Amino acid sequence: MPDTQPDIEELCIQKGMRMTDQRRVIARVLTEATDHPDVEEVYRRSTAVDNGISIATVYRTVRLFEEAGILERHDFRDGRSRYEPATDDHHDHLINLETGEVLEFHNDEIEKLQEEIARRLGFKLVDHRMELYGVPLDKDN
Repeated sequence: MPDTQPDIEELCIQKGMRMTDQRRVIARVLTEATDHPDVEEVYRRSTAVDNGISIATVYRTVRLFEEAGILERHDFRDGRSRYEPATDDHHDHLINLETGEVLEFHNDEIEKLQEEIARRLGFKLVDHRMELYGVPLDKDN
């Protein structure tokens, strides 16, 4: 839901990571993703650019980017980890259980309610992650 995707290669360089040609391809694939791809999908897209990239390289690179705080990993109950660039722009997710599509959204009322609930329970909310799971309404509903 961020207005612009962060450039993952640039973030890696800022963090002092060594950028091989294969890491650059993987970073570009992740930067250009408009969905939340899993490693298999990142591999498929990366090998379309450079067929010398192995699945092991993609796994290692994605893990490296995640450990550096450049990528966020999500487990949307479909048995596979999915990734998106880490940003300061908070958003939540609605997952379509029929298609696996992930919709990003932000709602100020929900954010305020979560803070109020934490406060009532004696806490200051410092972080949270919300995932909603649903199926599309029938056109008659």
